[in-house]
Amino acid sequence: MERIKSPKNKTIDITVEEGQEFLQKCLFANKDDVSKLENIINKTILGDTFSILNQLPKHFVNLMIVDPPYNLSKDYDGKKFNATDNQTYEAYTVQWIEKTLPLLKKNASIYVCCDWKSSLVIGPVLNRYFKIQNRITWQREKGRGSQKNWKNGLEDIWFATLSKDYKFNVEAVKIRKKVIAPYKSDGKPKDWEETDFGKFRNTYPSNFWDDISIPYWSMPENTSHPTQKPEKLIAKLILASSDKGDVVFDPFLGSGTTSVTAYKLGRQYVGIEQNERYCIFASKRLEEAKKNKSIQGYNDGVFWERNIPLNKKKRPKANKN
Repeated sequence: MERIKSPKNKTIDITVEEGQEFLQKCLFANKDDVSKLENIINKTILGDTFSILNQLPKHFVNLMIVDPPYNLSKDYDGKKFNATDNQTYEAYTVQWIEKTLPLLKKNASIYVCCDWKSSLVIGPVLNRYFKIQNRITWQREKGRGSQKNWKNGLEDIWFATLSKDYKFNVEAVKIRKKVIAPYKSDGKPKDWEETDFGKFRNTYPSNFWDDISIPYWSMPENTSHPTQKPEKLIAKLILASSDKGDVVFDPFLGSGTTSVTAYKLGRQYVGIEQNERYCIFASKRLEEAKKNKSIQGYNDGVFWERNIPLNKKKRPKANKN
């Protein structure tokens, strides 16, 4: 018996046959020229990342966001990635790093997503090629529990740069937090403000993020991709380490979160994805982004501790000072 989808379920889950109009918006690596920047800018490239990387123009990337398959057995819509030993996974990591290095500008930054297990391999490998600036840990609050181990509720993102000359726009990634002890000076709020939702302060971000919600079925950004990252998560990386007009590159695009978020934030993008269906998801989301550039949990230039209503009449205004 076919399950009836709830009217509130906004998950993008269409077949290749249903999504042909979106697939045709992509570049096909086996027939399109991807060697020129003007051909690939603001495009999704369908094909194998490791062969396509050799064809791309040199030194065009300001920011690279990488979400490679973790060292876990996972089925990506029929394309399986099998868990292996650390030595083999290390070689896999070295391969994509060495192929992407020629694409980066001298002041480029890179963020690499991983779980705790693959992080143990990826971190040391990155250290051979880049200057590691930090390791971000974020709370994902999703996934099944374990009977014989602690539930894995955290993931890492390595932040690295090619040199000491890199962008970091800290003012663009402040977090709006509720004030627990509202201190006043001369009877006036000190570093906080009163809103209809309570007392708030804009604070500098740390490398532990507990304000992220994994996409779920009632969110327009959600797709049936098994390891989709939230737009809010990627928005922090893009705002911190790029400027408007910069090129953001994702060699493992998946359902398109990096490209969609880059577009919403006024950046240019290039993404590679090997799965036709996920390319369709990305193209469909990019079309939807032309109508609605909102990012849940990011409003008026400020990240909120938790996602808030997108209705302007309901949401509190951010401090624009």
